[in-house]
Amino acid sequence: MWESIAAPVVGMTAAVAGAVAPTPSPAVDVAPALTSTPFGALPGQRVTHTVTISGGGALTAARVTFTTTADLDGVTARAEPGRCAVSARTVVCDLGDLRLAAGSPAPQITITGRMGPGTPPGTLIRNRVSVASAQSTATGAAIASNAYLLPGSAPTAQPRQESQAATRVQPPARSRWVTAVAAVVVAGAVAAAALLTRRRLRRRRAQPGSPRRL
Repeated sequence: MWESIAAPVVGMTAAVAGAVAPTPSPAVDVAPALTSTPFGALPGQRVTHTVTISGGGALTAARVTFTTTADLDGVTARAEPGRCAVSARTVVCDLGDLRLAAGSPAPQITITGRMGPGTPPGTLIRNRVSVASAQSTATGAAIASNAYLLPGSAPTAQPRQESQAATRVQPPARSRWVTAVAAVVVAGAVAAAALLTRRRLRRRRAQPGSPRRL
């Protein structure tokens, strides 16, 4: 009798345990790839960024975010599947639920725009893409990026060249005054000497016996 009661109890316990035990979710492998054409685009040049998502497993509410460190003019974005919202430096695309598998078409996003002509030389251009979903809350978003440095360097201020007249050392005001006074004194002494010489000549001519000019 005990055995007849114990058997149903054991079976019921096993059934309850099977209903409560969570079913492990399948592993998801996400591998985004980012290509930029042309790589190393210059200011004013048109550039195309392509995001391709490969891997295996199912994604719920997948979202792709693209960012860049330089403004893009006339940005457009197309997602297959999904839709995108664009701005000068950020593109966000909601792809919905995805199933990644080998041999299946990989989701792809194409972003085009023209690099802002005002981007200064020497700027680090960094393009980055991240893929997030409900499954990535524990593992984190999958990321891909590329970067390059714009040629040239930021312009520097040139030292001002001063004219020769401006750089000439001017004597102090007192020295200029002393020099002017000395010049006046010398000129006065020369004039006085000339006057004294004339008077002496007149006196000699006035003395008797002195020769006179005809």
